[in-house]
Amino acid sequence: MSSSNSQALSERSFSEEVWRGMLATLPILIGILPFGLLLGAQAQQQGFSLFNLTLMTGLNFAGGSEFAAVALWASPPPLLTIVLVTLLVNSRHLLMGAALAPSLAHLPPRKALFALFLMCDESWAMSITDVARRRAAGLYPSFNTGFYAGVAGSLWFTWIFATGLGVIVGPVLGDITRWGFDMAFPAVFLVLLKGMWKGFRSGLPWLVSLICAGATYHYFPGAAYVPVGAASGIIAILLLNRKVS
Repeated sequence: MSSSNSQALSERSFSEEVWRGMLATLPILIGILPFGLLLGAQAQQQGFSLFNLTLMTGLNFAGGSEFAAVALWASPPPLLTIVLVTLLVNSRHLLMGAALAPSLAHLPPRKALFALFLMCDESWAMSITDVARRRAAGLYPSFNTGFYAGVAGSLWFTWIFATGLGVIVGPVLGDITRWGFDMAFPAVFLVLLKGMWKGFRSGLPWLVSLICAGATYHYFPGAAYVPVGAASGIIAILLLNRKVS
């Protein structure tokens, strides 16, 4: 990166960086709006109130586990199963947080923990990319709190708004999957995958996990596809990276 570009990056104020993060997130926000509407509509059909769902989405802030929890909801709800599936689906955040943590070392613990609380797949991917770009430009700290605040804050507020709106308009729209809204999550996922793509070998565990989870979902009832998909992906990573004796 040229010295003029590096100087421009270093001279931006916090508010300018927040605005930059918000603008960078706009394409993803458009994608997660229908995704949130779908979750809200499904939750309303399961008996969730507006308050209950916005509380869950605001505190948990992980769409995959929230879809799993809503799908498993019953009367009475199988709480232990829901908790275990949520922990399993969200376990990827342990690896994501570990990858981001070195870049947060300069922050006070309370700010670092708050940043990790707002971390989701999209904000993690965008912040990791921005960290790499700032490191290449020789800027320190590589983690830009303003940019991250703009990205993560926009995603968090939009997600809560979209899911809450889904609860309200769900009864009016009926089965919104007929509008194709259920394709929003795969579309956003594919965009993130493209941004992190480093070749077929690095993407092979994703493919193995997808095939195993899809086959399990097709042939076995319940949420068994979640642990099967996670375990098969981890096994694929271990096999691909094992040392040859």
